[in-house]
Amino acid sequence: MKDTTSTRGWLLYDGSCGFCRRWVPFWEKTLRKRGFAIDLLQSDWVRRELNAADDQLLQDLRLVLADGQQVLGADAYRYLMRRIWWAFPIYLLASAPLFDRIFDRGYRTFADNRYRISQRCGLEGAPDAAGGSPASGSVRQKD
Repeated sequence: MKDTTSTRGWLLYDGSCGFCRRWVPFWEKTLRKRGFAIDLLQSDWVRRELNAADDQLLQDLRLVLADGQQVLGADAYRYLMRRIWWAFPIYLLASAPLFDRIFDRGYRTFADNRYRISQRCGLEGAPDAAGGSPASGSVRQKD
């Protein structure tokens, strides 16, 4: 696994999703201040360490903590929001009874349609109209 001595964990996202490619790196500075690094789910080290089939690996945003624990999907958002003071009120709402189910359903709906949404918004990284993969961009190497 990546060197975790300087990180509390890794936020891993789908590099084929235009929305993810735009917005996760946008929050990198905020996440780094809290001890979290980011990388692509398609990175060699991620595939090697998580040892999951691509369809399973790319299903959700993943937070891999330094101890190896994984937090997936909407729960990854909650985990991070709980640790960012200005996002804490959103965490409380996303964790409240009834609203937690709405948050989970919203996440799942978006995640299941992210390629279509990215393509519709013209975001780089979205699969082409034929459903193929986007051209892979360069991936920054981490620690």
